[in-house]
Amino acid sequence: MQENTGSELDNWHDYRVESRKEIIALLRNIGEKNQLVTMLIRGQSEVCVTSIMAVEADTIYLDCSINSEQNRRIGAAGRISFETSLDKIRILFVADNGVQAATWDGRPAFRMALPDSMIRLQRREYYRMPTPVSNPVRAVIPMPFELGGGSNIFPLADISCGGIAILDNKLQLGNTIGNTYEGCKIELPEIGTVTTALRIRNSLDLTLLNSKTNRRLGCAFVDISRGNLANVQRYITKLERERNARLAGLG
Repeated sequence: MQENTGSELDNWHDYRVESRKEIIALLRNIGEKNQLVTMLIRGQSEVCVTSIMAVEADTIYLDCSINSEQNRRIGAAGRISFETSLDKIRILFVADNGVQAATWDGRPAFRMALPDSMIRLQRREYYRMPTPVSNPVRAVIPMPFELGGGSNIFPLADISCGGIAILDNKLQLGNTIGNTYEGCKIELPEIGTVTTALRIRNSLDLTLLNSKTNRRLGCAFVDISRGNLANVQRYITKLERERNARLAGLG
């Protein structure tokens, strides 16, 4: 899972919830439905799962680990990112000042300040849309020195506001999860070129009917600008309209 950095949350500014009343209602609903909440500590060096025990005034109480050493590391972290879902809606928020040891209803717990804002993403915002096969969208990725330098072109398999999947049929990029490629350019027909860094999040080797191997790499956008993200959303909307027209027999 990708770390919810401050810049990533800024990319989702259109989906930001800033009403204190709404934030409290969302958090209480998450707790009442016993939704698991993922904590990313110290970047992505440690990932833990917790749940919301209670929300009171300006304070959230979270369940803590049975591992005392892990609790110590969580308490010492300066900033913690959280991700969960509610009714199939992705929820992101951050504890900028970390969490502190506490008790709730006689049980060990962590407490944190109520966040100033949260990000609430409907499925539409991160749903992956397949890209055309007959006229593939291309991603131009600069290659590092150890991979020969220069740049290579990769066709897209799908696209979302969170990233893209590319096909690496010549196995040029390797499959190292976490590798980041700066200055990548995605050429979106009728929209323009999107420039962003890409980080490999997953790798899947596919065996085709002709017995050849293709590699599908899932890539996340890293620090994508608002303008570039808006162009990605415009292109997804264009693809959806074209698909709907075909389904209606108008395409």
